[in-house]
Amino acid sequence: MAHTKKHRFNKHQKSATPKKTMADKADINVLYEQSVQCVESEIDFVDETFQQLRGRKAKLLREDFCGTANTSCEWIRRRKTNKAISVDLNNDVLKWGRQHKVGKLNKEQKKRITLINDNVLDVKTGKIDTALAMNFSYWIFEDRPTMIKYFKKIHKTLVDDGIFFLDAFGGYEAYQEMKERTEHDKFTYVWDQASYNPVTGHCQCYIHFKFKDGSKINKAFSYAWRLWSLPELTEMLTEAGFKATVYWEGTDEDTDEGNGIFEPSTEGEADAGWIAYIVAEK
Repeated sequence: MAHTKKHRFNKHQKSATPKKTMADKADINVLYEQSVQCVESEIDFVDETFQQLRGRKAKLLREDFCGTANTSCEWIRRRKTNKAISVDLNNDVLKWGRQHKVGKLNKEQKKRITLINDNVLDVKTGKIDTALAMNFSYWIFEDRPTMIKYFKKIHKTLVDDGIFFLDAFGGYEAYQEMKERTEHDKFTYVWDQASYNPVTGHCQCYIHFKFKDGSKINKAFSYAWRLWSLPELTEMLTEAGFKATVYWEGTDEDTDEGNGIFEPSTEGEADAGWIAYIVAEK
């Protein structure tokens, strides 16, 4: 008969506490900012383009689908005359932003930013100089009537010479079910295009994070969108009363990659993947 060893447990011995993994210690909002956002260059584009088109500086900015309000905080830091209204439906992420982003502003800067937990289709904020709908979040509106309704609400909210800034992505890889990995110092960012329905244009995407110790955060962020094309978006903006212009990214001659410089254009490259801005003037 086989004998099983019995281990005596010393009542004074404490059970070992499992060591926390890198995934356990990580903050997904910090990881998102490091992977996806570059608020400095985004605000550079908004600020400089508004000045070029209107001959004045914008003062009051509204950031829709603001998340942590990271972009709005960058706007606040630019000039003492700048004010921001940040709108998002997710109160949890707004609370995080209040603590970690707004909380790092000085006392005077905090007075110039307002975070609102509301639906962008319903919120009332008064007249604004400029509005932002970035990181493709407005693609949550998957039908034309709802998207046009949103665009019309922004048009009505802008001052007479106001400008609405949006971004968009596309390219033939945008329609593929695929994963794209980007290595960072302490983690790997994974953009997961999990499914795409060519009949409706609906796509389901996720962001995952993987770490050097083998741990991971699956589906840290989830996006259920319609994959809109640039002609569709500019046509809907026109129907809402805007003059819409696509700003296409230039190409670095040495690397053949994007150079970070966006200029108005009626032609673009048939790239595997691209990101563009849409500048919608009232």
